[in-house]
Amino acid sequence: MRGAPLGLLLLLAGGGAAWWAGAGKSVWQQEAAFDQPYGGTVDGERLHLYAFNHTVRRNRTEGVRVSVSVPAAQKEAPVLFVVRQKEAVVSFQVPLILRGLFQRKYLYQDVGRTLCQPQTKNESELQFFYVDVSTLSPTNVSYQLLVTRVENFVLRTNQHLDFNATAAQPQYFKYEFPEEVDSVIVKVTSATAFPCSVISIQDILCPVYDLDNNVAFIGMYQTMTKKAAITVQKKDFPSHSFYVVVVVKTEDEACGGALPYYPFSKDEPVDQGNRQKALNVVVSPAVALQAYVSGTLFCLGIFLSFYVVTLLIACWGTWSWQRKRTAGLLAPVETPGTDTGHSGAAPDPFLGHPPYNAYGYGSFDNGSTVSTENVSDSLVSTEASYGYADRSLENLVGRPRLDSLSSVEEDDYDTLADIDSDKNVIRTKQYLYVADLARKDKRVLRKKYQIYFWNIATIAVFYALPVIQLVITYQTVVNVTGNQDICYYNFLCAHPLGNLSAFNNILSNLGYILLGLLFLLIILQREISYNRALMRNDRQALECGIPKHFGLFYAMGTALMMEGLLSACYHVCPNYTNFQFDTSFMYMIAGLCMLKLYQKRHPDINASAYSAYACLAIVIFFSVVGVVFGKGNTAFWIVFSIIHIVSTMLLSTQLYYMGRWRLDSGILRRILHVVYTDCIRQCSGPLYADRMVLLVMGNIINWSLAAYGLLARPNDFASYLLAIGICNLLLYFAFYIIMKLRSGERLRLIPLLCIVCTSVVWGFALFFFFQGLSTWQKTPAESREHNRDCILLGFFDDHDIWHFLSSIAMFGSFLVLLTMDDDLDCVQRDKIYVF
Repeated sequence: MRGAPLGLLLLLAGGGAAWWAGAGKSVWQQEAAFDQPYGGTVDGERLHLYAFNHTVRRNRTEGVRVSVSVPAAQKEAPVLFVVRQKEAVVSFQVPLILRGLFQRKYLYQDVGRTLCQPQTKNESELQFFYVDVSTLSPTNVSYQLLVTRVENFVLRTNQHLDFNATAAQPQYFKYEFPEEVDSVIVKVTSATAFPCSVISIQDILCPVYDLDNNVAFIGMYQTMTKKAAITVQKKDFPSHSFYVVVVVKTEDEACGGALPYYPFSKDEPVDQGNRQKALNVVVSPAVALQAYVSGTLFCLGIFLSFYVVTLLIACWGTWSWQRKRTAGLLAPVETPGTDTGHSGAAPDPFLGHPPYNAYGYGSFDNGSTVSTENVSDSLVSTEASYGYADRSLENLVGRPRLDSLSSVEEDDYDTLADIDSDKNVIRTKQYLYVADLARKDKRVLRKKYQIYFWNIATIAVFYALPVIQLVITYQTVVNVTGNQDICYYNFLCAHPLGNLSAFNNILSNLGYILLGLLFLLIILQREISYNRALMRNDRQALECGIPKHFGLFYAMGTALMMEGLLSACYHVCPNYTNFQFDTSFMYMIAGLCMLKLYQKRHPDINASAYSAYACLAIVIFFSVVGVVFGKGNTAFWIVFSIIHIVSTMLLSTQLYYMGRWRLDSGILRRILHVVYTDCIRQCSGPLYADRMVLLVMGNIINWSLAAYGLLARPNDFASYLLAIGICNLLLYFAFYIIMKLRSGERLRLIPLLCIVCTSVVWGFALFFFFQGLSTWQKTPAESREHNRDCILLGFFDDHDIWHFLSSIAMFGSFLVLLTMDDDLDCVQRDKIYVF
């Protein structure tokens, strides 16, 4: 290498080229300039070196890009390019070989790399960098080299920049935070979905990781088809600046695309040609601190206003009651008349039928008679007619509270068989009243239904604690690795706070918690008032109205609060693996609402808390299995559809016969007997016509849903399962309202307003729910195609509004269940119909 110093001096002094030889190799060195193409040939004995210089200024950043190509593909002996800078060295071979899935190899002959920009403390500094070109090929290999300055290397706030990128020609740009901006959102868009690309945010460090096989090493990154957005905070970058790196992937599988054709030749790389993608990038300021404050105050203001309205209504009700009491205008309790219908009831305006009387309830045709053959409609043997409904109510007021008609004491019967026989007689009557199904000791029932609350409170604690731990772990993994494909946010409206990536999606769940707590307070106030009435031996509280049991209401309020907590946990990092957190208590709310609706007129025969929660646990189990194994699995859908239909039939039988049937070895014989007596020997209508109508409609809906699931096999099994529960709840609620009106009862102003307002709110809520801002059923990149900007206060998106409206709608639905039978508070229970 004796000629090396002399050649270098000649090169620097004269600005020309120099040759020197040493150790069996010859080196050709040349001073080079920007924007001028250079070409040549190298082999195993010759090495080319290009020297470039440029002025680096402290207050101005210039991008430098090196583009090379090798026309003839030298797979066995590629050309090696080494770029030596002051603080970094970049090397790459051409043809460049990148690996995909299953160790597939892809070959690129045109390579372009942007050089990392060194920092300087001086106002300006002349810096050199060198490009070495070498190969081990024994034959000559030609190449082309071009070094250029990158226009618009520094991104400006709110200014769009269009550029192209390929897998071997990645691009990156620099952004510097303005003084007044604390966070920005980087948005990258493309008109075409493929090829798949990766967007990365990296600190100003050398080297820059800008290839498909190393872009995930540092910083934040996410895959992209047509949209990508990353919120960047100034506090995370000490230099108050960062690089926006865009890399095109070698394959589209990560973005939901198909794998390309690949030959089966061993270790044979594939030339992908020109996998180029046109992109646009813009950096915009994210929301400021004022938006966080206004969003939080808005959320609190909406839901705390419900507390104020509730307090005003309570004060108005107390004042109105005291005024009527002072004036002596309180209505007396209705007393039984000669008939068992509602006294003074007007014709039913809903269906044009007169109100039910003691001999017409249970059939749409109130004038029809019931033959003795109709008794065979029951699957259990019944005794002769039992005149329980005609039992005298005299001396009713003088009885102690727990020794009333609605309690059943063991001393009244000689054996357990007598009790069972009495149940058969009472519950299989054609015309049932609430008094028939409210005979058990109130203390026993109160404890029975309080178990609902204590069980769900226990479930909530054991369910929520591991959920919180898991989502905190998810968020930590996202923050540490920078992999933003883990969580399916609406990245165009995801506002970070502390370690949370989407604080607005968590804040919007506050309504469930606050309104659930308000509902619990309302129930507590009602229970206190009711208990005080019982202590006074108030006849209206003892023997009038729908029996008051508050355990299920407490469970519903707790479930609403837990739905808010678990939905917030889910939105810490929404993805495929934790979606059941967001839906588990939705199933419970739907189930508890149906149980409460049934309990109103069937307090003695409602399901116990243990059996109810066991059934809901089975539902959640199927939800998890369906999410994990149900996608495209025909066998699963067949099994689930069969279970769905069989469960519907068993539940229908349980409801039709009020639990007075047995599933044993004689069930087939009794079914054949019913078919023979009611369908063959004499074609008679069902004994319980109204009940039959409800169950027929329910079976039609559930069989239709089962058929839809089996044929369509929807990908979102959890939502499909929830839709089954909601459809059944709406059907039962509609049936309850219709039968209430047909029975001559009425809806008071408050429940009527709740029904109307809640229906409107549900309509708007579902509109925002179906906007679909993200979906974990697709790849993260495809999910981001559904992302949208914030629409409320510049802070909340469509899904946040769904949270607001659905929490209000659920609270309104609970109020409907609580108040819909307030018109019966002064009506004797032996005059309130069961349906």
